[in-house]
Amino acid sequence: MLILTCPYCGVACDETELSAGGEAHLTRHGPGSSDGEFEDYLFMRENPRGVHFERWRHVYGCGKWFHAARSTATLEVFGTYSAQVLIPPDDIRAAVSAKVPGWQWRDLT
Repeated sequence: MLILTCPYCGVACDETELSAGGEAHLTRHGPGSSDGEFEDYLFMRENPRGVHFERWRHVYGCGKWFHAARSTATLEVFGTYSAQVLIPPDDIRAAVSAKVPGWQWRDLT
């Protein structure tokens, strides 16, 4: 069972108290974007075996959205953080790098 800690209220809860919101840190293009860019934003998602950054909502708690870094292969959670953060915090990136040699955060620009 997946257990995540809500960064807002501090409650460690299992996945039955949460709602998955898909991939985190997606780049949404503005009104002048092409059809292809908008299609990519809506439908193209990573589905990695390994490190993945996801959005979660604490449905049966504070109700807020947050991000989680975890391994899809082992369900190991590297950490959770506010959904308003554009880049995962240094401590989470360091935890991932320590477990997965050669891993790097992808540049979103």
